[in-house]
Amino acid sequence: MADRGASALSLPDDWPDHPDPILALNRMGRFDWNLDTRVMLMDAQARDIFDLRPDEAGHPDVLATRIPPAEIVRLDTAVSQALKDGSETYGTYFRVRRRDGTLRWTHSHGYISRDGSGLPRNILGVVRDVTGELDDSEVRGTPAAQADALREQTNIVQLVTAALAHARTVQDVIDVVKDTHGLTLLGATSLVMGLVEAGRIRLVAEGPVGSFVPGTRVTRIDEQYPMSEVVRTLSPRFIESPEEFAERYPVLWPHLTGLRITSAAYLPLVVQTRPIGAMGLLYNNRRGFTPGERNLLVALGSSIAQSMQRAMFYEQEMDLAQGLQQAMLPRTIPSVPGADIAVRYRAASIGSGLGRDIGGDWYDLIPLPGGRVGAVIGDVQGHDTHAAAVMGQLRIVLRAYAAEGHPPATVMARASVFLHELDTDRSATCLYAEADLSTGVLQVVRAGHIDPLVRRADGVCHRVHVQGGLPLGLSAEFDRLHYPVGTMELDPGDVLLLCTDGLVEEPGADLDDGIETLSALVTTGPKDVRELAGRLIDVAEERSGDDDVALLLLRRRPPDSPRAGGRLQQHVAPGDPEALTEARRMVRAGVGAWGAGNRTDEIELVADELITNALMHTEGSAVVTLRVLTGGERRLRVEVADSSSALPRRREAGESGVSGRGLLLVDLLADEWGVEARGGGKCVWSEFSVAKASAFAEPADRAHEADGAGPAERGHAPGGAGRGER
Repeated sequence: MADRGASALSLPDDWPDHPDPILALNRMGRFDWNLDTRVMLMDAQARDIFDLRPDEAGHPDVLATRIPPAEIVRLDTAVSQALKDGSETYGTYFRVRRRDGTLRWTHSHGYISRDGSGLPRNILGVVRDVTGELDDSEVRGTPAAQADALREQTNIVQLVTAALAHARTVQDVIDVVKDTHGLTLLGATSLVMGLVEAGRIRLVAEGPVGSFVPGTRVTRIDEQYPMSEVVRTLSPRFIESPEEFAERYPVLWPHLTGLRITSAAYLPLVVQTRPIGAMGLLYNNRRGFTPGERNLLVALGSSIAQSMQRAMFYEQEMDLAQGLQQAMLPRTIPSVPGADIAVRYRAASIGSGLGRDIGGDWYDLIPLPGGRVGAVIGDVQGHDTHAAAVMGQLRIVLRAYAAEGHPPATVMARASVFLHELDTDRSATCLYAEADLSTGVLQVVRAGHIDPLVRRADGVCHRVHVQGGLPLGLSAEFDRLHYPVGTMELDPGDVLLLCTDGLVEEPGADLDDGIETLSALVTTGPKDVRELAGRLIDVAEERSGDDDVALLLLRRRPPDSPRAGGRLQQHVAPGDPEALTEARRMVRAGVGAWGAGNRTDEIELVADELITNALMHTEGSAVVTLRVLTGGERRLRVEVADSSSALPRRREAGESGVSGRGLLLVDLLADEWGVEARGGGKCVWSEFSVAKASAFAEPADRAHEADGAGPAERGHAPGGAGRGER
């Protein structure tokens, strides 16, 4: 049998032999109808209403013999409509023919339990004999008049319960009962409601404006108040006149005389025989309640109690989920010299703004050595606590890999492997940007995420197209771990914007259109990054999207004083022309940003020769590093590391040779060059003296100057190991 969920009616272990005492007191029986097996269980009270023996109760076909054909049509129509339109409940009146031939009016109210795909699996419900109510009620005359009255009461139940099916929070339930489908239909003037918490009743709805009674915000269950009484007794209280109200509740009545209350109905909110609260309906234009009206209110009270418990569970789960998500996000964003930072997170809206959902969006800012900083934005697939948990673990490993000094492409590849090995079915999109704030050089890698935006100092914002790889987890699964690195410059005053797709996607709209709209908002937005972040989140809030939003803004400030420094690195795989292009672009951007002056062409040419040699004469990939050295004079150093231990050798090219001149060019153009042994491989390096010292920053990672097993071979030594072309 399908899981009935928290809001379904609960059946005791000895069901159906012992009926629920609360329902029995209200002359109600219970049934459980399995729609897959077509078996219907009934308690003794329900069997008595249908005049069935215990051995007949489990078969709907036998039950059908007790219901006249016209009434079967009425019942089937109500149930079938509820099953088709996705309703949680239904309610209807119909007649039952007993063994002696007499017809009795019956009312059935059921809760439809569905599986995860929305298919109905079983119906839990209550049934009661209402013949006496109709005989005693004011509904007289023709059967048509009785049917109209019954139909009106049924409509009230259905309207309110249908509205309650969409209520997620406690306030939503209160709003449903107070709006035109609730109080107006019931004829009540106002509503009071309280929930049981730690042995006390806390007021959550207090009736009309200005009607709050001092001292009743939180009351004890043993006090002489109507809500306390119905919680203690689990029975409704109907007060039919002001005189009766004053006599029963002398402490409360003096505070209500100005409201002109003429009658009231107080109902316990009971779920699984446990009181969770109480509700009071106050009237100022009527006296007394007919039996039919009393039963109608009791039935509605049951529906409201089920919805209230579901709302309480929902709020508890959301508190836990959002607490988990907030714990996974950075508690604080570190202050980064040379940058203004702003971050924002907005949870997703569900339905028409009812409640919030949890997602896997995150941001992070990682201070790195040498005035560099890493900025991360990402989105784990799904909207649940599992997505939040995966997000937290992924954020931590990304931070760890970046802090270890790995280049951006390696950080992303290792994070993908980690997610793939995490034994989860979730993937994640991510974008990692590493910025050297002293030079403005920015390296970006993208794993299935949307492109970043950059707003220049003049205010114009544009999209930065970055060649990307597969989302994290998927790239490891399909063995496509290569992530191209895009290189660009951030000038002083430029703003880098990273966000998740919840900020740009709208139902039915193209993603590119959303990015253009966002670019326009950023262009016309405030100059201050914190004010801009707030404005963008306000726009997302107004749109009330069904996806969460993470946002990170980084503005490069002008350096306070000239500082030296910097290191850029790019991984180049063999047979990957795009990676080679990116490496050349990185060298060009770094040389330009670090002010190499008239030596720019020489440095680019030497770097290109070293990269080409590594790719042509070794079987593995190459790692290209561009760094600034400080000391007696400022020098720019180009390093190309590979996994081959074979040393380069210089050879003569000949008059018609198309190769063999590479190291001759390196020897001619570089001030110094040489080879370092590095584990099982080597690094070929070249250095250039750069006169424009004011443009430099402190070395980003001085430890890299001493990489390798022994001292570097330097200078223009004649022939021999460490010199020459492969």
